[in-house]
Amino acid sequence: MKDNTTVRLEELHLPEDLKKLSIPQCISLCREIRDILINTVAENGGHLASNLGTVELTMALHRVFCSPYDKIIWDVGHQAYTHKLLTGRLDEFSTLRTEGGISGFAKPSESEHDIFISGHSSNSISAACGIAKAMRLQGDDHTVIAVIGDGAFTGGMVYEGLNNAGKSDDNLIVILNDNEMSISKNVGALAKYLSSLRGRKAYVEAKKSVENVLDRTPVVGKPVKELMLASKDAVRWLLYHSNGQPAGATMFENLGFVYLGPVDGHDLKSLEETLEAAKAAKKPVLIHVNTVKGKGYRPAEKNPGAFHGLAPKAMRQGDPEIISSDSFSAVFGEELAKLGAADKRICAITAAMKYGTGLNRFADVCPDRFFDVGIAEQHAVTFAAGLSVSGMIPVFAVYSSFLQRGYDQIIHDAAISRTHIVLGIDRAGIVGEDGETHQGLFDVPMLTCIPNITVFSPSDYDELRLCLRKALYDTPSVAAVRYPRGSESGKAKMKLDENNMLCFENNGGKALAIGYGRTGSTVCEAVRDGKLDADVLKLVRIFPLESYVIDLCMKYDRIIVFEESLQNGGIGEHLTAALALRGYKGDIRINAIHGFVKQAKTESVLKRFSLDKEGIEKKISELLSD
Repeated sequence: MKDNTTVRLEELHLPEDLKKLSIPQCISLCREIRDILINTVAENGGHLASNLGTVELTMALHRVFCSPYDKIIWDVGHQAYTHKLLTGRLDEFSTLRTEGGISGFAKPSESEHDIFISGHSSNSISAACGIAKAMRLQGDDHTVIAVIGDGAFTGGMVYEGLNNAGKSDDNLIVILNDNEMSISKNVGALAKYLSSLRGRKAYVEAKKSVENVLDRTPVVGKPVKELMLASKDAVRWLLYHSNGQPAGATMFENLGFVYLGPVDGHDLKSLEETLEAAKAAKKPVLIHVNTVKGKGYRPAEKNPGAFHGLAPKAMRQGDPEIISSDSFSAVFGEELAKLGAADKRICAITAAMKYGTGLNRFADVCPDRFFDVGIAEQHAVTFAAGLSVSGMIPVFAVYSSFLQRGYDQIIHDAAISRTHIVLGIDRAGIVGEDGETHQGLFDVPMLTCIPNITVFSPSDYDELRLCLRKALYDTPSVAAVRYPRGSESGKAKMKLDENNMLCFENNGGKALAIGYGRTGSTVCEAVRDGKLDADVLKLVRIFPLESYVIDLCMKYDRIIVFEESLQNGGIGEHLTAALALRGYKGDIRINAIHGFVKQAKTESVLKRFSLDKEGIEKKISELLSD
């Protein structure tokens, strides 16, 4: 192919043909890829800014390495759209994040080029360390590459991985994709440290000049260059330690890595040269790459946070808001800000999700008591416990799926000692297009097996406000308030018994239908609209199950529980066990979620598991007819 011949993705056998192309041809392909990314995310939703920032980096990776023999692991995986396009999924790309289509994250069941499951951050280096070690034990000399953002470097697991990978001497490359963002702006000492490394352009240019001279030196040039690459060379010392003190090293070099960078992440030639050098090292290397989040699309470059994760068709309305004002997240944030302004003990904590969890309002009103700890959920929980034992009332707002990362801390650092912390669990239940790694299906089974925990699950905004106040002031230990993604949708309003935190509708029915959260409202709607011969119990405080709830259930010989959560360990199973201890002999059934749930619209998933109005009506009718 001539250097000036324009090529298109559809004409190539990917990723193999990338190695045959010239730099100008690759640059042209990068423009095509950006157009595809923008158009597809505009229609399907997804992660735009992070993917626009890694187009050239992904292109360079697939030109230098041979996937899937060389293993590319994407931390989080929400920046792997270009990787999908360059590994033969162009024809499927229009199905991104749709039911039955390709995932918005790296997924091994989808392609041999997706080496490791992703969706949560900070785990890629540990995975790469294990894969590289296995390959070495099996005599495989290929390279393992972990691509990880600077935002993920705020997660503690990164340092566990670095500590072990650096001393391994395996063929392992860590690419630190430094765009100064995660979702919210990066915070903390690490962000400052990386900022200092970005200023080392003079060092990189000097090092390149030395390498170019050595390349042109006969006989001894190449060996000396390789020796320089694999060691903490004198050039670095001369540039940065002219005060005569012993040569210092970057944090990464102290951990055992060869450090290369910073490199312009949008300069293909520089990227490929650096990747080739790292590949030749045959030992752990960390490449520091500077990229621009949202590169090539001005609105996303200007406001990368807003264009991080988008709902389908959100871009048609101009600059999308990060969070709608008509949502559980926004109402939670507004109420917490109001309460925080009145009570100087209340603190708010986020793990790099200030906007996503609605805490931006609290940050504006109470900046001294707002804490963004980075992608560090474990630290967030224990930090909250530390605030609590010192007289503050901490609230940690976190997505349900991310709370999983702080499980040990909830048990060990809070629940055992009955430490009063509040967990605002956002995105509880089905979240839709993000798929298995993000569905909020585990918080109920996870929390309700721990003693000293109270769990609330409101179904509308008024209940959410009340539950938050109850969690702050009426619970002695760990309190969790879980609420779904999006806005309130239940049409059926029930009268709330605030003392017992439940709603009970006595229709003189032959069966009792139980639900909570948004499903509780749907249960009520189904019974009313279907004129079913059943009574309705909507739990707002769902755990612990108080004796008056068991007393009420004992009056019915037919009970059905609906829950937008996993059945295993859910409220239905807790209720069944409690009734069995009372000698219950009736028919109790549970209609809940089973297994991991792939990407699909929330409405489609609820329908599949008979948790929509029609499905609930049918299940209650079946119980009554039996």
